[in-house]
Amino acid sequence: MDTLTTFSSTAPVTRPRRVERLVAGQATSDGAGVKLTRVLSQPLQRRLDPYLMLDAFGSDQPGDYIAGFPDHPHRGFETITYMLAGRMRHRDSAGNEGLLGDGGVQWMTAGRGLIHSELPEQTEGVMEGFQLWLNLHSSDKLQAPAYRDIPSDQIPEFTAPGLRVRVIAGASHGVAGAVQRPRTEPLLLDIHLDAGVRVAQPLPAAHNAFVYVYRGALQLGETTVEQQRMAVLAQDPAADGVLLQAGDTPTRALLIAGAPLAEPIAQHGPFVMNTRDELLTAVDDFRSGRLG
Repeated sequence: MDTLTTFSSTAPVTRPRRVERLVAGQATSDGAGVKLTRVLSQPLQRRLDPYLMLDAFGSDQPGDYIAGFPDHPHRGFETITYMLAGRMRHRDSAGNEGLLGDGGVQWMTAGRGLIHSELPEQTEGVMEGFQLWLNLHSSDKLQAPAYRDIPSDQIPEFTAPGLRVRVIAGASHGVAGAVQRPRTEPLLLDIHLDAGVRVAQPLPAAHNAFVYVYRGALQLGETTVEQQRMAVLAQDPAADGVLLQAGDTPTRALLIAGAPLAEPIAQHGPFVMNTRDELLTAVDDFRSGRLG
């Protein structure tokens, strides 16, 4: 593949964003001891508004994931789980149930609150994927909970020689994603590039954006983004998008962007509201059995 070949979306990118900083995730555990890497954590929430968290998980050792995430509550935001490999069963207090498999997405709107579990349905092999938390506007935080399973074959894609873009949310290259949201306007792309291939993606100048490389390496302007690194893209009122080029090996990366809510963020574990009083109410509702 000619390294100068650039696949551009319906609108050309003439002034790509630069990389503001690189972030290395921190190893941690959650649920009943599931080992993962927390890439986007609380210190970056305001900078990457409307996103609250990004976890990456991946292991072929059952002890790292087998206990899963037993019943736990959420209120005030959306969770997006993207499974690269493995099988995870979802059940929640609203009566929803689904099996997340290879390449599938689970998009859950916690809204005013529910209790759910995410438990592996495998005892061996690789389990790998991501969970992303997307904030809700203050006027939407107490909406009714909602849940959607999106199997791999229902995720729209754009393909070209050496390029595959899975459009989970938003739009790319004229392809509308599986999910659209009016306030946060999330863009969630899983981009696969052969060695040396590059792709352009327009981005609104006001949106916050970041890239997470999970295979290979990317070149973004003068910055090399290695595997398991997140690149926070600089805000520039004159910039119109991003240009990503794979290095010497096939590369896969998530490109994530959205419209900032510019509202206060008050978080206590699985509850994300706007004020301390709202958090206290959420905790009381949970303890009293009124949440979910």
